[in-house]
Amino acid sequence: MIIGLTGSIASGKSTVAKMIQSYNLPIVDADQVARQVVEPGSPTLLKIAEVFGQDVISEDGTMDRAKVGSLIFHDESKRQQLNAIIHPAIREEMIRQRDEFISYGEKNVFMDIPLLFESKLEHFVERIIVVSVREDVQLERLMERNSLTEEEAKARIATQIPVKDKEALADVVIYNNGSLEDTALQLQNVLYEWNVLK
Repeated sequence: MIIGLTGSIASGKSTVAKMIQSYNLPIVDADQVARQVVEPGSPTLLKIAEVFGQDVISEDGTMDRAKVGSLIFHDESKRQQLNAIIHPAIREEMIRQRDEFISYGEKNVFMDIPLLFESKLEHFVERIIVVSVREDVQLERLMERNSLTEEEAKARIATQIPVKDKEALADVVIYNNGSLEDTALQLQNVLYEWNVLK
C-alpha cells in the first residue's frame, strides 16, 4: 500500500514522519527529494539560475533558499515559474524512490508530501494521513520555529489549503495538538488498523 503523509506548515508532519521511520518503514520524503534535485551542478539548479539569475546560487554552488524564497513568497507568477521547473524533477525522483522500495519487496511505502493536495498528487498514493493542528497552535509554532512576525506567519499559512479542507480529504487525521505520546499513539493505532504493523 502506498500511503501519503501530509499536513500544513508547522502541523507536526515531520514529527510524525520521524515516528514512521522509527518503525523502519520506508518513506519517500518530498522535502529531501526537493533538496536532492537542486544539488550543485544539477540540471534543475542550472535551469533555476537561468530563469531567476545567477545570484540565486551561493558561492558554494548550492541554491540560496532564502533568496529564492524572498523572490517567490509575494509574487505568484514567480512561484509558478519556480514550481514548473522543480515539481516535475521532484515527482520523477519520488516515483523512482517509491518504485525502488517496491522492487526490494516492501509491502508499504510512505510518501511524505507537504503539498500533496496543493500539487494535486493524490493519485500518487492509495491512502492519505493528514497531520492536523489547531490554527492558533499552528500560528504560534510557525512564529517560534521560523522567527516570524504574526503577519509573516499568516502569509505563509495562507499559501496553503486550509487545514480543515485537508482533513476532509484524508482517510485518517492525526491530531497533533497534545503531547508527543498522544500523537505517537494515534499513529500506532492507524498502522495496526491498516496492517502496516502486525
